[in-house]
Amino acid sequence: MTRRLVTGAVIGAIAAVMSAGAAAQGMKADPKSYVPGVAGCNTTNCGYWLSATGTPAYNGGAGLSGNLCWRTGYWAPSMAIEQCDPDLVPKPVPPAPAPVVTPPPPPPAPPPPAPPPAPVVQKITLASKALFDFDKAVLKPEGKAAIDSEIISKLSGVQKLELVLVTGHTDPIGTQAYNQKLSERRADAVRDYLVSKGVPKDKIETLGMGKTQPIPGVVCNQKNLKEKIACFAPLRRVEVEVKGEVIKR
Repeated sequence: MTRRLVTGAVIGAIAAVMSAGAAAQGMKADPKSYVPGVAGCNTTNCGYWLSATGTPAYNGGAGLSGNLCWRTGYWAPSMAIEQCDPDLVPKPVPPAPAPVVTPPPPPPAPPPPAPPPAPVVQKITLASKALFDFDKAVLKPEGKAAIDSEIISKLSGVQKLELVLVTGHTDPIGTQAYNQKLSERRADAVRDYLVSKGVPKDKIETLGMGKTQPIPGVVCNQKNLKEKIACFAPLRRVEVEVKGEVIKR
């Protein structure tokens, strides 16, 4: 009776050693190193053998050294833990990167302001016959009417008045010195009338040209003085140039 019990115990011990060796050999087929640590498992279905302290049992028992966890017969890849089979443990999926928000394009720059209109110069020629008597520098009534209709009425369509240039001219009868003074007096007479009608005096300039700027094409060879004076009538003139911005209608 005693011999059977001993024999049975010996056979059980040999079977346990062989079973442990086979399990260890099976784990050594996987050339993976493991870091010991606390292993949690289901009490009814543990994937690894646990030591008395509750940590996975390694193949270093009975004075041996090892770093492979002992798997139980219930083990399945889904039961892998980080301490024993880190390559089989599902890795956490990193959060999706935040979508890149493209800022809206800046609003288009407003168009540059339109440049101010360039000053316009209007040149108006008034015949001296309507303005003055021959060899005179006193404005006649019909001369004032001509200035009103041809100059004053047009100034109402000009804004930002820059300059009114009044230039007097004479015919070639007489000396240049005499005609120079006559042309200046006529230009001054027109200026004074414009000022009386509200044109700023500081915007008016006068200039006398005497007989130095005849009109091309006017040729008078009459021997009779009255006829020659009548022929030279286009040369006796006053020119008014208005410079400013014209109001758009």
